[in-house]
Amino acid sequence: MRYGLIGEKLGHSFSKIIHEQLADYTYDLIPLTRDELDAFLREKQFSALNVTIPYKETVIPYLDEVDSRAQKIGAVNTVVNRNGRLCGYNTDFYGFRYLLQKNGIDVAGKKALVLGKGGASKAVIAVLEELGASEIITVYYKEYPETVTYAECYKNHADAKIIVNTTPVGMYPNSDDCPIDLDRFTALEGVADVVYNPLRTQLVLEAEKRGIRAAGGLEMLVAQAKYAVEIFLDTHLEDARIAEINTPLLKERSNLVLVGMSGGGKSTIGKRAAEKLGKGFVDTDELIIERIKMPIAEFFAKEGEPAFREIETKVIHEVSAQNNLVIATGGGIIKNPLNVEYLKRNGRLIWLKRDADLLQTGNGRPLAPDQAAAQKLYHERLPLYSAAAEAIAENNGTLEEGLSAVLHSYESLLK
Repeated sequence: MRYGLIGEKLGHSFSKIIHEQLADYTYDLIPLTRDELDAFLREKQFSALNVTIPYKETVIPYLDEVDSRAQKIGAVNTVVNRNGRLCGYNTDFYGFRYLLQKNGIDVAGKKALVLGKGGASKAVIAVLEELGASEIITVYYKEYPETVTYAECYKNHADAKIIVNTTPVGMYPNSDDCPIDLDRFTALEGVADVVYNPLRTQLVLEAEKRGIRAAGGLEMLVAQAKYAVEIFLDTHLEDARIAEINTPLLKERSNLVLVGMSGGGKSTIGKRAAEKLGKGFVDTDELIIERIKMPIAEFFAKEGEPAFREIETKVIHEVSAQNNLVIATGGGIIKNPLNVEYLKRNGRLIWLKRDADLLQTGNGRPLAPDQAAAQKLYHERLPLYSAAAEAIAENNGTLEEGLSAVLHSYESLLK
């Protein structure tokens, strides 16, 4: 009995974690080249499979039977071996429908843009049709039948209200990329991205910055897996299982990021929070000291603040690509909006807020050598912390009270 996922690159897939929580079987990640795919499917040495990029259409000729919905969609992401007969289904359809409905993205009567024309786009289009989108435009990076280019899209479809990304643009390790410029769409109401690594792609973050309802692909991944398990095992699972898997997975994969003034307790509370949550702990200032091989105050004196901020942003970029961390940041990271964007991809930003007169000063803090300097800096940065943070945890009492406030804020952000 072999279950698993086939695709070209699977190193960062969450599917094994999800399936092995949903069902009592071992689920393998099986990366295959196109040449290997042919032999694998012909040998049929498996019980059931999921299929991902770029084989959702490639597998169809190998199948003895294709479910009517998958047939209409023209893509298969679930294959079951029934006594040597390969039967194909599409659970991406149900996963994407769940994602839209769970996140309150209403597409009825609205023009929708679908970025990409691969197997995932076909399931997305089928859902948009079923839910009553008034017009569905497929956007592709070059001229191709039944699609429009991005230039044509900007020119003729700037009134779109829904955008769905089905391309790998923005997927780790190319997390800086965004597939489309949202500034061109003034009527936009909802954005969905099937990419789930990082947890919030640049596209999702751009939508959130503009106050547009947005959803990343993790819930879709969990939902489609639930429907795949039902087909694999010919059983029924309640939809409640999706949230039961998704919420702990999101909590485990997400970083808890502490921002706030230097001397406000971020490192002390961050270490305790990491212990409580079973996460790794990172202090970005400590990583910078390792890199510059001198105290921060000495570097400031020799090289100046701009040189320090440049190194800081590089460190933030590297750390933010990781998962399952508590990250204590330097007090000035909010001065560069890029740092905030990077940290939000896999993290939730909590402002550990401590009154100015309680802040520690000196002790190697180049911008807060004394209380007067700390007070001035505090009031300058308040608007930046307020803009960057997704929650505020007060830290004016005991260590335990500050820790409790941080953990409560983190839990609330992931509900």
